[in-house]
Amino acid sequence: MRTLLGDLLASRLSQTPPGMLNKRLYDVLQCAIQDGSIAPGSRLPGSRDLAKDLSVSRNTVLSAYDQLQSEGYLQTRAGSGTFVCEVLPEGVPQVTEEAAPVIGQQSLNVARLSTRGSRLLMHSGAGQHQWGAFMPGVPDVSHMPHDIWRKIHLRLSRRMPVEALSYSSHGGCLQLQQALAEYLWVIRSVNCTPEQILITAGTHQALDLLAKMLCDPGDRAWIEEPGYWGIRNVLAVNGIELQPVPVDEEGLTLNGADADVRPPRLICVTPSHQYPLGSVMSLRRRHQLLALASKAGSWVIEDDYDSEFRFTESPIPALQGLAPDAPVIYLGTFSKTLYPGLRLSYMVVPEPLAARMKVALSELYRGGNGLVQLTLAAFIREGHYAAHVRKMRQLYSRRRAELVRVIRESLGEAFIARQSNAGLHLVLSLPAHIDDVALSAGLEQNGVLTRPLSAYYQLGTVRRGLLLGFACVEEHEMAEKFAPVLVCLARLLTPPS
Repeated sequence: MRTLLGDLLASRLSQTPPGMLNKRLYDVLQCAIQDGSIAPGSRLPGSRDLAKDLSVSRNTVLSAYDQLQSEGYLQTRAGSGTFVCEVLPEGVPQVTEEAAPVIGQQSLNVARLSTRGSRLLMHSGAGQHQWGAFMPGVPDVSHMPHDIWRKIHLRLSRRMPVEALSYSSHGGCLQLQQALAEYLWVIRSVNCTPEQILITAGTHQALDLLAKMLCDPGDRAWIEEPGYWGIRNVLAVNGIELQPVPVDEEGLTLNGADADVRPPRLICVTPSHQYPLGSVMSLRRRHQLLALASKAGSWVIEDDYDSEFRFTESPIPALQGLAPDAPVIYLGTFSKTLYPGLRLSYMVVPEPLAARMKVALSELYRGGNGLVQLTLAAFIREGHYAAHVRKMRQLYSRRRAELVRVIRESLGEAFIARQSNAGLHLVLSLPAHIDDVALSAGLEQNGVLTRPLSAYYQLGTVRRGLLLGFACVEEHEMAEKFAPVLVCLARLLTPPS
């Protein structure tokens, strides 16, 4: 099924005079950008997708994209794609509302985005491909126990309570909140009641709710440097001023973070497995962070996304349970333990916030999926969830060990960054002279999906590397899947003759 942009370009291509197809496509794209049909800041389809949409070769699209990029119409962003530049080359006419082109009877002005929306797209990190070697952050969804899940789902659907068929006004399914409160206390030492738990459609929705309810535009948030692009974008689009704070082997550094100057409203951390470097926040540093947040009147947002997958030592308890009345909002997700398409996450909020947050959640997002939440509650209570996590922890541990072995034997110890033995990815360290953005883009052309480490930094000092997700790569295929990385690296590591 062709996209709206595909229809527009195909229609204009059909009206161009005969000639080289790549030149015709270039002309059509350039004209669409100039007349505002494709707005500044817009994200363009990947070359493969657009080629399929227009029934042309991929080289035709790449040629047009390259020419437009060299002329200042397009720019690429690491791990994000190709975007129309916010500021177009000099001499490009600005389209007035009166002169806006029209498709059918509908003005193309409806395709124009706000400045906030355009900035969001410019800094987007969500890729088009979400499965394959070595895509970080993606679990092996093929091991999900679908038969057990389906039986529970069918059993519950035969006697659905009426409230499960309507909107949720309790911040989620009560049975799931109860199951989670018990599970989190045993597994992560999270001290809460079911009433403190809100079920959300992903961690991004939870962050969006917190930003809207706890912050005013212009408030500050400390974020990890380097850190997860999703946290940055959700907060930034809500008008929050971001202050990157460097991390080291003990997690977020606090010596250089002076809360007395202008206290942050939020402090966002991934203490169990820092994303993307993988360090674990020490117990000493955790207590320092809680003391600092209490003094500054800040909320600590604890994203505990990878806590289940530690392969050696016992996990450190969650920040939330380290001190009574800690100013911590705990976030968890089932995207890594079950599958991302489930779109179920949760947050544990302090009691004074719980009732108001539930009202806001219902007002903004209208909770639902009652049957799915009931199924998950039973899946947890009956022990299937804990059993599945144990099984996957062993599987991922073996796959990680195999990838480490392949890297050591083919490249050497220096390429394995110091990080905890946990999570679903590891960082392949690269020499400073290697452009990890270009390397990652080149690997994608060969079917290998990685993320450049430098793309996670906002400040000037960066490390070069590749995030390699090993979760969905079979052990016996690890060396074969890693081979394209070795081929590309060999060319970059060999000094020119």
